[in-house]
This record gives sequence, structure tokens and C-alpha cells, in this order.
Amino acid sequence: YNEGHALYLALLARKEGTKRGYLSKKTAETNRWHEKWFALYQNVLFYFEGEQSARPAGMYMLEGCNCERVPAPKGCAAGSAKDAALDKQHYFTVLFGHEGQKPLELRCEDELDGDEWVEAIHQASYSDILIEREVLMQKYIHLVQIVETEKVAANQLRHQLEDQDTEIERLKSEIVALNKTKEKMRPYQGNQEDEDPDIKKIKKVQSFMRGWLCRRKWKTIVQDYICSPHAESMRKRNQIVFNMVEAESEYVHQLYVLVNCFLRPLRMAASSKKPPISHDDVSSIFLNSETIMFLHEIFHQGLKARIANWPTLILADLFDILLPMLNIYQEFVRNHQYSLQVLANCKQNRDFDKLLKQYEANPACEGRMLETFLTYPMFQIPRYIITLHELLAHTPHEHVERKSLEFAKSKLEELSRVMHDEVSDTENIRKNLAIERTIVEGCDILLDTSQTFIRQGSLIQVPSVERGKLSKVRLGSLSLKKEGERQCFLFTKHFLICTRSSGGKLHLLKTGGVLSLIECTLVEETEAS
Repeated sequence: YNEGHALYLALLARKEGTKRGYLSKKTAETNRWHEKWFALYQNVLFYFEGEQSARPAGMYMLEGCNCERVPAPKGCAAGSAKDAALDKQHYFTVLFGHEGQKPLELRCEDELDGDEWVEAIHQASYSDILIEREVLMQKYIHLVQIVETEKVAANQLRHQLEDQDTEIERLKSEIVALNKTKEKMRPYQGNQEDEDPDIKKIKKVQSFMRGWLCRRKWKTIVQDYICSPHAESMRKRNQIVFNMVEAESEYVHQLYVLVNCFLRPLRMAASSKKPPISHDDVSSIFLNSETIMFLHEIFHQGLKARIANWPTLILADLFDILLPMLNIYQEFVRNHQYSLQVLANCKQNRDFDKLLKQYEANPACEGRMLETFLTYPMFQIPRYIITLHELLAHTPHEHVERKSLEFAKSKLEELSRVMHDEVSDTENIRKNLAIERTIVEGCDILLDTSQTFIRQGSLIQVPSVERGKLSKVRLGSLSLKKEGERQCFLFTKHFLICTRSSGGKLHLLKTGGVLSLIECTLVEETEAS
């Protein structure tokens, strides 16, 4: 569970959340109320600074929590106009099941809205979904038993029909024999019109019976196939393909908006007399998004051509063409975080920020910010993997596309792992360089690409006490007479200790500022002196 997953869930919560709206949240530090925009998705509650914010300001896991209405605080009973307005607020509290986690206090102006929030939070439980799934499973097993019983009855009826067919064939043989005997017994009649009326009636009955039996047989065959598991699987497979075409169409439209409403206009602005942004920054923000759009337009056209040939759906050759070209996503995913940083820096320019807001006001953007459109390509490869997984679940093992689809799924999973590893390495290098730039003296060990950042924070360096006398501290050779706050950075191979000057700059300790962790011993002192 990483930041990418949280951003993806936050995006789903903003678009498809069970309950969304503004609430006032009480901060535990200052006991003040701040209005935030909340969005509930499954059992996760996100809150944003505003309705148009792309990134969440925080999130709460609601599994095992309890939500209940609470009366207004006692301080709201005063007679001032402000207190009267606060008295009209409706308060409710979320109590978490985790020890040490403070309750979440919320309020809203509408009583009905408050009741809806309390009810939605009550129902946001994964355990309740498991119980409901168990009930549905019991119903499913019961229905399967009914189906099996019906199958047995259908087999019995089929055997009866076969016995009747045998009996009909025997009667037909007897009729033919009787007709031959009758022909021999009466004189030859050359005129067909003088045929015995009884024989004509028998032939009409035979013709009717043959037609009826043939129609009944084909009707049984068609009905059996429609109700068969194979037909049901094919219907689900076709639905998955149709959903994939719709999702691909939506994704192509999003890339079209990104390129035509942001990338190309900003390129023109960068070429103006007073450019609000440079061409290098435009390239850093959008990377190869235009190439990605061209690739998916071709893929989308291929999907629409396959749908035109329905019910014959052959998709494996399309993925064979798409797979070699999906490597262009590596550059986009690897530098995605950096592109967002460049965009944030460019927004410091008032002219650029004003121009960007004009582009975002375009009706084609539907109120979405540029950061939202830059995030869509990050989830496309995982979406393809999920689609292929569902497609294979409803593709028979003897299907002509089975092996090709499995190969495409394995290649996409391998590409996803490679991109994840590259993103992790790139982000670690950028983090190390950012820390190295904050240290005034610099630090050469952070230029080692194998040096992985673990965590940072403030620690108190205390002098060690030995037999009532102050001695040198064990961490380094600096002798301290009192406690001192240090800014520390932990890496896989080294531990950095810095002091912060009055101006906020960091300085490495002259002695013991860089400690190697390869040959060191950590001693935990349990007794406090």
C-alpha cells in the first residue's frame, strides 16, 4: 500500500464515493474547527482542502469504528449571534477501534445530511460485506442444488423422448409393411388421384410428425446451449470486451484533452514574446504524453474494428502489436513525480498560474485540474492487467486465444514490475540529492546510488553518566554537558547527525556527524538515570 494506491483510491472517492460533501473537522492540537471536503469510498474516509483539490489532505480507516450523534458542546449555549449559529450545527463523532487513536469529531449544518453521514459510516465495514457474501454464497449453493435437480429431470424427459422416437420408428415400419401388403392385395392403379384416402391421411400424419419432431429436437438443442456454462461464460467474456472498449475510448479522450487543451497551447505560449514557461519545463511536465496518445488512438481503432466483426472477437493480435510499444510508459512513470514538482514550481509564476486556470476552465476538462490528467497514464498498465485477468477467467482452456492472452498478461505484469523498481530507484536518488542540498557542507556519501533512505527526524543527544560524573557521549566523540537536539537521517549504510542553525540551515557535526553502520553496535539502555 503506497502513495500511488492512496491517490488512486482518492480519485475514485472523489468521483464514485458513497457520500461526499463539506464537513467541519475539529483538530486535536488546537481544538479549532476547519471546513474540509470529505469523500467516503468503501471503508476509507478521505478529506481534501476543497472540492477541486487533486490530492487528499488526509485519510481515515473506518474498519471496526463506531459513529454516533453527540450533543453540541456546552460552550455553544451563550446568547451571541455566533454561538447561536454554532448551536444550529449537528455534531457526530467517529470512535476508532485502535488504541491510542483519538476520536474524529465532525459537524454539519443540515440534520438530514448528518444522519446520512452517520449511516454511511456505519455501513462502511469490510466485515459486514463478508457476512453478506456468506449469505449470498448459501443462496448460490441452494440455487446450484435446484439446477442439478432440474438437470436430472431434464435427462429423464430426454430419455422418455428417445423411447418415444423408437416407438414411432417401430410404428412407421409396421405402417410401411401394411402398405406393401395392401398394395399386393389390390390391383394396380396407375392414376395417382385414385389413391386410397386413408393412405393420404396417414402420409399427412407422418409428414406432420416428422416436422414436429425435428423442430422439437432443434429447440431442445438451442435451449440446452443457451443455459449451458459455456454460453454464460461467453456472454460474460463479450461484456468484458465491450467494457474494455468503453474504457479505452474514455482514456483516449482524456489523453486528447491533455494534449490539445494543455500541451499544445503551452508550447505556443512558451514560444511567445514573454513566455510564462520555458520549453524545457513543458517537456518535463508532459514528457511523452503525445506519443502515448497516438499509440492508444491506433489501439482504439483496432478495438472498434474487432467490435464491428462481432460475434467473432479476436483480440490477441492487437495485444501482440501493443506490447512492444508499451515501453514508452517507462519514461512517463519514472519521471511522473518529477513532472508534478516542475508543475508546482511553475505555478509560483503568477502569469503561468493565471494562464493554466484559463485552460482548466475549458468545458472539455469538466472541472478537472492538469494534475488529474497527468495521473491517468499511471494506472493504464494495471488496468490492462486486471482486464486480461478477467478475460482469461471466462476464456476456455481450449480457446484459440488462450495462450496469446496469457502471454500478453505475463508481459504486462513483467513490465509493471520493472517500472515499479525504476520508480523506486529514481525517487530514492532524488530524495538523497534533496537531503544533500539541504546540508551546507554537502555530503559525498549521499551520491552513492546504493545508499537507500530509511527515515529522518529529530533526536535528543544526551551525555552518558558514569559513576555520577559526566563522560563523553558514546555516539561520536563530542563531549556534552547538557542535552542537545539533533536533526538525524538514517540510510542503509550510514547515519547522519546535523545541527540546525538559527537561520534554519543544517550543518554536519564536525566530529561524529557521519557514522558508518557496517561495523557498529546498537545498545538499548532500558534503565533511565
